Amino acid sequence: MSYKKRPKRHYPLPALGFILACLLLAGALAFVTWNNLDREERMMAKFLFSESQTLIRAFEAGARTSMMMESPGGTLATLVEETAREKTVAYILILDETGKVIAAAGNPPEIKELIPTSEALQSQAPLSRSHQMKSGEAIFEVAELFSPLNSMPKQMGMMSRWRNWCGIQDQNEPARQVIYLGLYTTDFDTARNEDIKQSVILLGILFLLGSGGLYGLFLAQKSQVAKTALENMELYTNNVINSMPAGLISIDNERKIVSVNRNAQEYFGCNLADMQGKTLEQLTGLRAGLLPSSQLAGKEFVDQSMEYQRPDGETIPLKVSASHLHDRDGHLRGMVFILRDQREIRAMEEALERSRRHAALGRMAAGIAHEIRNPLGTLRGFAQYFSTCNNQDEKAREYADLMVGEVDRLNRTVSALLQFSRPREPDMAEVDLCALSQRALTFIQADADSQGVRLKLNLPNANIKVSADPDLMQQLLLNLLQNSLAATPDKGEIELGIKQLSGAIQLWVLDSGKGLSVEDQAKMFDPFFTTRKDGTGLGLVMVQQIVEQHNGRIDVETEQDRGTCIRVTLPQKGDNDEQS
Repeated sequence: MSYKKRPKRHYPLPALGFILACLLLAGALAFVTWNNLDREERMMAKFLFSESQTLIRAFEAGARTSMMMESPGGTLATLVEETAREKTVAYILILDETGKVIAAAGNPPEIKELIPTSEALQSQAPLSRSHQMKSGEAIFEVAELFSPLNSMPKQMGMMSRWRNWCGIQDQNEPARQVIYLGLYTTDFDTARNEDIKQSVILLGILFLLGSGGLYGLFLAQKSQVAKTALENMELYTNNVINSMPAGLISIDNERKIVSVNRNAQEYFGCNLADMQGKTLEQLTGLRAGLLPSSQLAGKEFVDQSMEYQRPDGETIPLKVSASHLHDRDGHLRGMVFILRDQREIRAMEEALERSRRHAALGRMAAGIAHEIRNPLGTLRGFAQYFSTCNNQDEKAREYADLMVGEVDRLNRTVSALLQFSRPREPDMAEVDLCALSQRALTFIQADADSQGVRLKLNLPNANIKVSADPDLMQQLLLNLLQNSLAATPDKGEIELGIKQLSGAIQLWVLDSGKGLSVEDQAKMFDPFFTTRKDGTGLGLVMVQQIVEQHNGRIDVETEQDRGTCIRVTLPQKGDNDEQS
């Protein structure tokens, strides 16, 4: 039996969904990280700008106070240096509108790296920016107009005083000045780097989780594929095992049954649940001849005979072969038994042996019939002569008539022997079995009525025709009906039936007679075997001979005291025509 199963497709939807979810999470994490960094950048700028404004205002206030109090050491340069001592202050630089340095402290960059003075003078608001110095330090720089006198009355004396305090000798020099304040952003950069580091760690964790999830999906997919392949292989193996024309039983190292196919279950008349876990010894009961001796020793063997009697009483002849089962490492895991049903082979052997006996008996019967038939004719003639003589008494006449009857009976037996020894070739024609069956019942109706046996005809609605010899088929039906009539007691019933099969015709004769014992059933087709006192033992032999001539099959179902059913199956078309 061919077996083909379409492989199951596995689509990567779970993996794609998981990858998409990981990408969405990574995108969300990147967006949140970028948003946090941007927010921190803005907060840092806002905070440092606010701090710079506080320092500049304080610086301006200090400058005004020192100028008004005319402190001996309170010059602008000194104030700048003192203010630049703050840890967060990178540098303080004051330039006039021409770019000349008025005061400086800390580590100011070159003037060309600063915010242009012209932009700071023109802007109405302080200017700020973040930049990196050549030393690598990040600086937040603020530039705005430096005017500590804005909050004081604008008097020429105060302006001159301011110039003197600032150390400006030339009264014609520009009075407007720009202050540059640079603040370190180290603490903010450290915090931002820590946030970036945490985001990278989270991204790494997400990557590891995604990789682990994908690997898990891959393993699950691989496991599913392997499971599907194993299921298909198991299904294929079970189909192959159950389709075997032989029985199969496997046992483990403890000699307990593990698996059984359908044929083996049919042989033993048990289902799988009743057989699993048992040993063959328990199954067969260790009856003599049922279990090969090699099986008890755990050895391999080929075609050993085994007779098993099923719970229903039927004995099944089997041929058993056994071989060891090993795993991939060569360790013994049990044995497997192959059981082949020998019922058909034994029936063929019996039929062949019966044919041989029939052939030998036929040759002998032909010789005997020829030697007996001629003297029988002479004896019958003398008996008829003596029965017609007028000078004999009534007793002699009775004996002469009895001799004629017995000679006729012997002659019928000899004719049957001749028919058995030299069966004529069938003359094939299209035969209506329904009409033939009705005619056969008509022939034995009178005998059936005398015995009180009811005849029943079971025919299909349509006529059934078959290629056969009409005379031989008539003889077959009459022989079967006469045998059934002889075996059926008074008030019994005989049924003759016909039905259509696929490419064949089956007819049967079923009676309610005494049936046959197992011993008689084994000999029922032997020549001269009969259970009747007046039988010749050739009726069923000739039936079987006619069935074989028509390439048919005869089956017998009988049980003692429960009647007999003989079924004859004939090919409907083709086979008989080819043989003829």
